[in-house]
Amino acid sequence: MAVARTSEADYALGLARAGAGALIFGFPLLMTMEMWELGFYIGRHRLALFLVVTVLVVFGLSRFAGFRDDTDIYDDALDTMSAMLVGVVVSTALLLLFGLIGPNLSWRETVGMVAIQAAPASMGAMLANKQLQTRKEGAEKEDRAGYLGQLFLMTAGALFIAFNVAPTEEMILIGFKMTPWHAVALVGLSLLVLHALVFTVGFAGQETSDNVWRAFFHFTLAGYGAALLVSLYVLWTFGRLDGGLGDAVLAAAVLGFPAALGAALARLVV
Repeated sequence: MAVARTSEADYALGLARAGAGALIFGFPLLMTMEMWELGFYIGRHRLALFLVVTVLVVFGLSRFAGFRDDTDIYDDALDTMSAMLVGVVVSTALLLLFGLIGPNLSWRETVGMVAIQAAPASMGAMLANKQLQTRKEGAEKEDRAGYLGQLFLMTAGALFIAFNVAPTEEMILIGFKMTPWHAVALVGLSLLVLHALVFTVGFAGQETSDNVWRAFFHFTLAGYGAALLVSLYVLWTFGRLDGGLGDAVLAAAVLGFPAALGAALARLVV
């Protein structure tokens, strides 16, 4: 009986941490005007794909960086559903509290706003125990992820950071003001910063300073490639690639910079 009470108490505490994590990770976008508008006009096919990608990312985080060390696929699937539910509940509650959703909106608009906002909140819910506990139970799990698992963590970090800035008009404005030479310089800076942070943060299996070039190709180039792919996907989801090819390249270079930072700091962010 005492064991059951302890288990229920731990579960309740875990839900509380998940709610706090959803709030911390999600509130910047919950208070961003562009995100409110995005829920109105985003295409339903893009929204559906976005939700699928979110579920897969949250599931991957549970596998490689979740707060429970010993889990199987079934446990991770349940944790994923719980994190998604917490993200939806927290997002809905805050949108209602801010007066952003209500009877004045159609069902389609409400679903769009909640679904978009629930993505970062769900990631925060999944990572809450790692971020909010003093114990680092997930560290060994990340170290055992292997090379592909490390690349996934870099991709998740890039997605989280890119998602926080991609909806803003400033991303498009910066790309509009930049020349191709500015873009080339920004790509070079992104690679340089990413490579430096890979060594500073430390990735499982990374090479030592005696093997700089191998680490550059294994982590830096691969991480930046993941950051660019994430940038292109997020920009497409938010309708930022509907212009010409040149504008799309510049926008990807601009968003690729914060996305690269997210990839480099993945071990800290996720």
